[in-house]
Amino acid sequence: MELDQFPEYIRPYLLPRIGGTLVYRCLQCGTEYPIEEFLYTCPKCQGIFMLPDKDFDRLKEIPGHLWQEIFNYRKMLNLPALKGIFLFHEFVAPLIPLEDIVYLGEGHTPIVEANDYLKELVGCRFYYKNDGLNPSASFKDRGMACALSYANYLIREKNLKEVLAICASTGDTSASAALYTSYLRGKVKSAVLLPQGKVTTQQLAQPLGHGAMVFEIPGVFDDCMKVVEYLADNYHVFLLNSKNPWRIRGQESYSYEIAQQFDYNLKNKVVVVPIGNAGNITAIMNGFLNFYKVGIIDTLPKIVGVQSVHANPVYLYYLEPNPQKRKWRPVKVKPSCAQAAMIGNPVSMPRVMQLVEEYNELAGEQKIFVVEVTEQEIMDWMLIANRNGHIACTQGGESLAGLVRALERGVVSTDEEVILDSTAHMLKFIGFQQMYFEDKFPAEYEVKPREELKNLPKLLRPSNISYFPNEKTLTTEEFKEFVKKTAKAIADSLNLQEKRR
Repeated sequence: MELDQFPEYIRPYLLPRIGGTLVYRCLQCGTEYPIEEFLYTCPKCQGIFMLPDKDFDRLKEIPGHLWQEIFNYRKMLNLPALKGIFLFHEFVAPLIPLEDIVYLGEGHTPIVEANDYLKELVGCRFYYKNDGLNPSASFKDRGMACALSYANYLIREKNLKEVLAICASTGDTSASAALYTSYLRGKVKSAVLLPQGKVTTQQLAQPLGHGAMVFEIPGVFDDCMKVVEYLADNYHVFLLNSKNPWRIRGQESYSYEIAQQFDYNLKNKVVVVPIGNAGNITAIMNGFLNFYKVGIIDTLPKIVGVQSVHANPVYLYYLEPNPQKRKWRPVKVKPSCAQAAMIGNPVSMPRVMQLVEEYNELAGEQKIFVVEVTEQEIMDWMLIANRNGHIACTQGGESLAGLVRALERGVVSTDEEVILDSTAHMLKFIGFQQMYFEDKFPAEYEVKPREELKNLPKLLRPSNISYFPNEKTLTTEEFKEFVKKTAKAIADSLNLQEKRR
């Protein structure tokens, strides 16, 4: 729609005005720094940053109900810059002009309700939000669209020459970073560090296909992250891990979309999210807090974080009920099929600690919970979900396993509606499905397939057929025989009844 086709009262709000006063604020010492350079850790104390808008209260001048209308009407604009996460421009990165926004189709992923069978099996009404339907097939595109839009803006403003963007990854971050930097070819080039042998074939193919320089490092993600952090501290690079607070800003759009998809009514709602580097749960909490403070939503939904027993530092930290007695301890991870969450020392943990406290305080009750699940449960529930119309990755299986555990513990009640985060497309982790079906999981994964969930192709070669098409060129009569007898063998296998003539 063109602007003059909208109601007059809404037109002044549809194209966002450039504004806000964003700063890097250290979570450890509180020091603030201007955003006119690439910063990731505090030069004074090495703490990590959040990106608060010091002029945030200006957003409260617009009533919450009017914000709802702005976002709903803005969706009708055929303006690429506002089609993705920047539909919520004022809440994502209000200083970035529309011409600098990088949009590749990210955001506004669908929410798909579970079918009746699956709801009855699990014990409540729930949905999957399929972030695997982003351009690089994972939720990382939300943060990458914001970070690369900021880089695009700063490159133009400061006349920077080809910037090197770098990240450590378990797969999804590298795929997303390589995709978005390739779009800015000539301005940005990309390098990624991956733990050797710890990334699926599909995920490795993505950064290679987008032209990134890929370095495999013997070790796990946490080891790669240490190398990248050293590079960011000592060399001129643009860090694209979630240590970069612009990534968190973009991922907050996940919360904004959920609010809009439920008509801004989040009463009785629960969001379940897997925890890896803790950037996603950080963004989801902060996103809901922003909308709540402005009055766009009047309820803070419950949030349940999920970790595998093979990578569970956040779960162990919150296992202690007394905040004064909690002690943060990274863990040594074990192999996990939820590879994107196989992180023992999450970079965003300081953000989580601060936001959990603020979230619960504003809600007036505990609204943030963390549960733990097994690798067996992750795989079983992923397969069960996908046998019922979903495209959940292993992290999506982790979310569903987490919901089941939360119901068992009474953290979630059967009358609540739950939104599960499937962070990537199932095809990225198809190798784990194959290992399950073929019973080839290495012992350290602690996964044994359930017979009723295994599924392998069956070779059909009826013994009463003389020749098959792959053996020779069949005559007309031979081919008719092949079709008829093969069809009969399939019909017998499926117990089909022949039509009466």
